[in-house]
Amino acid sequence: MLACVQTPAFAANEEPIATDRPDFVESSDVVGNRRLQIETSIARDRTAGHGDTETLWATPTLLRFGISESVELRIESDGALHQRSSVAGHAPITERGHADVSLGMKWHAMDAVGNLPSVGVLLHADLNTGSTAFRGEGTRPTARVVAEWDLPHDLSLGIMPGIGHEKDHGGTTFAIFGLVVGKSLSDRLRGFVEVSSPHIARAAHGGTEASLSVGAAYLLQKNIQIDTAFSRGLNGRTPDSGMTVGLSIKL
Repeated sequence: MLACVQTPAFAANEEPIATDRPDFVESSDVVGNRRLQIETSIARDRTAGHGDTETLWATPTLLRFGISESVELRIESDGALHQRSSVAGHAPITERGHADVSLGMKWHAMDAVGNLPSVGVLLHADLNTGSTAFRGEGTRPTARVVAEWDLPHDLSLGIMPGIGHEKDHGGTTFAIFGLVVGKSLSDRLRGFVEVSSPHIARAAHGGTEASLSVGAAYLLQKNIQIDTAFSRGLNGRTPDSGMTVGLSIKL
């Protein structure tokens, strides 16, 4: 949901780019009719313990195309992947490939009015299109709702509950949740702190993943944003650390 609010740095009729990265909680906004937005990045997750180390490099990319002023179509993937696993006493194992593709849509359901938030609804389906080493099982649908509030002192709050289904572990329905607090630091710079859980389930069904993230985005121009974020895992099922650097362009 990281987006800079309209400021005097831009003309009144020029709304700055609103992106769905680098935080986990999506924006409630859509890109607008017949507008294309590209959000791409490099990301790294690392886990280490008991002499074992696993590092995964990815190139997460999201394409957003508006088919009306309130609906956009979306194509998303973690892109090219490079994973290196090291186990004490053994030679490292390296795997390369590409991630599954996700197809979806976002509907901007409601503008913010008074104390009511701006609301967006996202429906996605992850397809088993990736390389063998990184491919998920079957089609995995998710549904999420985003609510965003503008707060005093240039602060913002976003929450994103959701639900998903996967065929791993004998078929699992899992919950999704994210909460982010953003702060406008200048006309062009904005930061955030976030807690996210992309997968909430019982241990027998894959368990819960949770992380704490901080990050920032900077507007180079009204339609060009660069960003970065850093995360720490909050439990043993989540990578120990993560980082990302991204570029977003609205056409």
